[in-house]
Amino acid sequence: MIIGVPKEVKNCENRVSLIPSSVKTLCEDGNTVYVEKGAGEKIGFSDEMYEQNGAKVVDSAQEVYDKAEIVVKVKELQKNEYDMLKNGQTVITYFHLAVEPELVDVLLKKKITAIAYETIEKEDGSLPVLSPMSELAGKMSVHIGGRYLGCDFGGVGKLLGGVPGVYPASVFIIGAGVVGTSAARVASGLGANVVVADICPNKLREIDREFNGKICTVICNDYNVEKFIKHADIVIGAVLTPSKKTPVIVKDYMVQSMKKGSVIVDVSIDEGGIFETIDEPTSLDNPVFEKYGVIHYAVPNIPSCVARTATISLNNYTMPYIQKLVNKGFIAAVKSTPELYKGVNTFQGKLTNADVAKTLGKPHSELSMLIGF
Repeated sequence: MIIGVPKEVKNCENRVSLIPSSVKTLCEDGNTVYVEKGAGEKIGFSDEMYEQNGAKVVDSAQEVYDKAEIVVKVKELQKNEYDMLKNGQTVITYFHLAVEPELVDVLLKKKITAIAYETIEKEDGSLPVLSPMSELAGKMSVHIGGRYLGCDFGGVGKLLGGVPGVYPASVFIIGAGVVGTSAARVASGLGANVVVADICPNKLREIDREFNGKICTVICNDYNVEKFIKHADIVIGAVLTPSKKTPVIVKDYMVQSMKKGSVIVDVSIDEGGIFETIDEPTSLDNPVFEKYGVIHYAVPNIPSCVARTATISLNNYTMPYIQKLVNKGFIAAVKSTPELYKGVNTFQGKLTNADVAKTLGKPHSELSMLIGF
């Protein structure tokens, strides 16, 4: 199989889809890997390292797309990549298609097989490839919120954990999944006063057990969000609705009630975000804006802040699926791996993810009917 690794072109995206050791594994299995020049340089993976591990380094992304049967990326295709796609090509990356209608149209028109990391789902409902990035984003969200809480970044000037005789900062986390739980661990560990809200009592029970009651948990509804957001110094959006646009949970009037100099970090922005006051994602080179005296941080690729750690972690989880795809072939791989089957969002010009289809109001085709499964 011929595999392509283009340099990521999303603004301030520093990750790379395959590290040199992964390339070595794929080449030893008899595959050919083309890597765009400079794809991993920002995080310490030089072109020489890729070549030493069997990759063929080429000068442009266009060469990668021209040669590859499977293109492996980190973030969704950007507009300047659309024309480089070959009809019938396979692309595997984080897609978040529920908020990318134009990209969906391109994938369908070019009959791209799109495998979305975020919809690879095991029978127990866990998301094995999304989870490591969610964990990173959750941990980082607290550090980011704490940084912007400082006076030098326009915040009210509170230390997360306080000091003896001074009350710590209050962190309100909306969502008790991987992001929310990871954020709670860091915030609690730093000594902050933490409240976690979720619609699922069982998730809140898990939080309560892990933290031995040291963290307050509440059901996520308008009453509780309105109540706790008024007292929060940092509010973290940690809601996940895979393949669907996230619901708006924090209304405009709720943000208006927040303290001046407080901070919002919306990790949910990848799927649309939960704050009514955030219309568009921000970026790592322009990460925040202020509204109603509240600092808003809405960067969709938070793990890129720690891109080397994130890239290595990502490869730990993606490589088993990539190996199955390239060594078995697409149909055999998805037939033998149920979670990979769920990762297929488009195939041969058909939209195969029911949730994305419903969200975008497009026809849905069941993948099993298309591949004879």
